[in-house]
Amino acid sequence: MAVVVVVHLTAGSGVGFLPLISLGPAFAGLVGGWRRTAWIGGLALALTLGLGLYNDLLGHRRGATALVSVGGVTVAGLVAAVMRQRREAELANVRSIAEVAQRVLLRPVPLAAGPLRVAVSYTSAVADARIGGDLYEVVATPYGVRTIVGDVQGKGLEAVETAAVILGAFREAAYDEPVLTAVGERLEQALYRHVRTTEKFVTAVLAESGPERAMTLLNYGHPAPLVVRGDGSATFLPPPERALPLGLALHGAKGPVPHTVDFAPGDQVLFYTDGVSEARDARGEFYPLGQRAALLRAANPQVAVEALRQNLVAHAAGPPHDDAAMLLLRYREDEPATGDGPASDSDPAVGTGPTTGTGPTTESAPVGRFRSGG
Repeated sequence: MAVVVVVHLTAGSGVGFLPLISLGPAFAGLVGGWRRTAWIGGLALALTLGLGLYNDLLGHRRGATALVSVGGVTVAGLVAAVMRQRREAELANVRSIAEVAQRVLLRPVPLAAGPLRVAVSYTSAVADARIGGDLYEVVATPYGVRTIVGDVQGKGLEAVETAAVILGAFREAAYDEPVLTAVGERLEQALYRHVRTTEKFVTAVLAESGPERAMTLLNYGHPAPLVVRGDGSATFLPPPERALPLGLALHGAKGPVPHTVDFAPGDQVLFYTDGVSEARDARGEFYPLGQRAALLRAANPQVAVEALRQNLVAHAAGPPHDDAAMLLLRYREDEPATGDGPASDSDPAVGTGPTTGTGPTTESAPVGRFRSGG
């Protein structure tokens, strides 16, 4: 508006720039509230009226056209601003309800459980995504610290519902069942009741770490976890036999065989979904996760996972095509030689991490337990 006034005064009224003052209330209606739009519109009308009197245009068609243009655009801007503010308020209410529901249904991941430190990172392929088909949970039970990381087939609300079923069954079975294979059977039964005869399935890996400084793994067709030893060496932990994902027991295949690996102070195990291992760069090459194990050497496990996430995003060089969830379990090096049992629910070391999110969503230690995408 100031530019239009200067041009009008220097170039003269014959240029016909006066109606362009209506750009002020037009832009105000796009970005401001109705009060600001009304104020800018009133200022535009005052400037138009003043310049019309200064150049003696009010008695001519050009001056009347300028006044009508500014007045009409101001009214249109007010209507647009009111409608936009109403839609923004409705969207804010919906998001608030979704966040509250998520916090009620999904407990935060603990930062520590027994002798283990926990870190989580999540990168969503969908802008502003909050919940979906990538799932993970860590619980300290009388039988040890038990973990699940999984990926539901498909996307959308059906994937969210399936992930909720798996997580609910895991939280109950992890405390009730003394054997990890029995936990897996409970998950299979819960998923069967949910999907019945459909082909919905969930790849998942279950882990149990107790005071004996070993970790037992049960892999349902999920990518093999990556173990990084205290000396810096890294290797994957494939199951002794391949097994079908959860939900495909109707095909008559036997369940996975549990296998135990050493897990001592200074060691750490990274669980992840296929959004990490199958991320491709511009040349179509997969993300070399095993070669990036050195990024997990940071003293703070959350910093280590965040460094790995940033490297993954740089490798993809663009928006991710699939969700990428990572969960890191680190055996604390300062743990006494006798070892401690798992933390109880009242353990003061158990906490929650901060939550951040943008679109595409990137989170470190998110409040949710499962995320968008399959």
